[in-house]
Amino acid sequence: MNALHRAGLRPDLTVIADNVARGSSVLDVGCGDGTLLAALRDGQDCHTRGMEIDAANVGRCVARGLSVIQGDADKDLAFYPDKSLDYAILSQTLQTTMRPDKVLEELLRIGRKAFVSFPNFAHWRVRTSLLWNGRMPVTRLLPVGWYETPNIHHLTINDFRALVKERGITVEGRWFLSGDQNCSAAAANFRAEHAVFLLSRGD
Repeated sequence: MNALHRAGLRPDLTVIADNVARGSSVLDVGCGDGTLLAALRDGQDCHTRGMEIDAANVGRCVARGLSVIQGDADKDLAFYPDKSLDYAILSQTLQTTMRPDKVLEELLRIGRKAFVSFPNFAHWRVRTSLLWNGRMPVTRLLPVGWYETPNIHHLTINDFRALVKERGITVEGRWFLSGDQNCSAAAANFRAEHAVFLLSRGD
């Protein structure tokens, strides 16, 4: 298995950056401080824009010369036209939204394709913590306690697979990551710490 490396990017963002076509139009929803947007703009000549709920992060993005607005993924995606962008991206944010299913539908309405990444709450370390300690885990990827975490939906890879199948969404690509290493799809729901999916609709 090969390590994932790209300066300044988390492993899931590296996967996304490596699979966005050069020169594409991109919306990053929950873009944080704009690290991925800057990499796509500067390294792949993409036409980038972002939405971020945290005002301080919006300020950081603007300071980097990025086109980012303050907005809430649960409410404000409705203002974007249908199929107006090549890619809509939601990285490590789905589990923090009020209605992940509706946010996912909005991503696929706005973008011709959508990247979604999320932590896998069925990872073996999470299971072990619950089994042996009877407590919600604190891990490298889930570093804060249950009372301060932004994660309100504890989804697993199998949960997400079931959702996209139920909604008739096409999976064009999927990557399962343990740390900065790719791991195989076999037993990914047990072995992977987080996942990245590339999605589209046939209609």
